[in-house]
Amino acid sequence: MDSFCYDNESLVKILRKEKNARMKLKLLAILHFQDGKSRYQIADYLKVSRTSVNRWVSDYLSKGLEGLKEKPHSGRPNTLSAAQLSQLKSFINTGGDSKNNITGVEVQQYIEDNFGVKYEISSVYKLIDRL
Repeated sequence: MDSFCYDNESLVKILRKEKNARMKLKLLAILHFQDGKSRYQIADYLKVSRTSVNRWVSDYLSKGLEGLKEKPHSGRPNTLSAAQLSQLKSFINTGGDSKNNITGVEVQQYIEDNFGVKYEISSVYKLIDRL
């Protein structure tokens, strides 16, 4: 085994302190692997895909615990530019065209009229939350 690898006792201590549920699952998979269970058995025990177990074990064997940490997800890029988002934020903060609270539909219409981009209403509300 690589110098990155831990004995079961050390892994159990790390597992008990871990707060992240996904990391706990990965650590459990590694513990089962080190106990000699097959990757098929581990996937069945933990109710995850064998592909995930393979990836976790491979990452652990090559990089240790560091290999099990979540990688940053880039996600989908914004449709609106930073300048457009800034303009939209100003529109929302000033209350738009109405004297009452601005609605999601008004924001949706503003985006389409000013930037030529169509957003689903659910995406408009997510965008408002981010701003």
